[in-house]
Amino acid sequence: MPTIHLSETTTVTPEQFVAGLTDFGPGRSKLFSASSDEYLKVHDLGPDRADVTEGSGGVWERLRYDWSDPRRVVMTTTDSNVWGGASGHTYTLIRRPDGTTSIDAVVVRDGKNVKGRVIGFLLGTVAKGQLQKALSRTARAIEARA
Repeated sequence: MPTIHLSETTTVTPEQFVAGLTDFGPGRSKLFSASSDEYLKVHDLGPDRADVTEGSGGVWERLRYDWSDPRRVVMTTTDSNVWGGASGHTYTLIRRPDGTTSIDAVVVRDGKNVKGRVIGFLLGTVAKGQLQKALSRTARAIEARA
């Protein structure tokens, strides 16, 4: 079960980053390349939580979002065609003295079938750089909106 640690620095505040991360409107794919509008379905949305299905390229997951702590967003996989077990994402945001925000992202990929195990292995090894690039693109896209 790959656990992937990523980090990024952004010029937006933690609140602005959380606002981007939890914007489930049309065009989400402009912020998150792995979230195609055709897969996006919001099942429930509250002031600090959401239940959302998203994905792309034949891979989807239903996530329970919790941002009740304004410096931490926990996304727990509740259903998926490839992910199971302890899969999910956690973003921890720290405002730095220079005005930037550090983003610490932890992605857990517990494949529940052969396809999931293969993708999880690739993400944990040779494709980790692709996840880092995706986090960087997300940070830049949220900065452009701010």
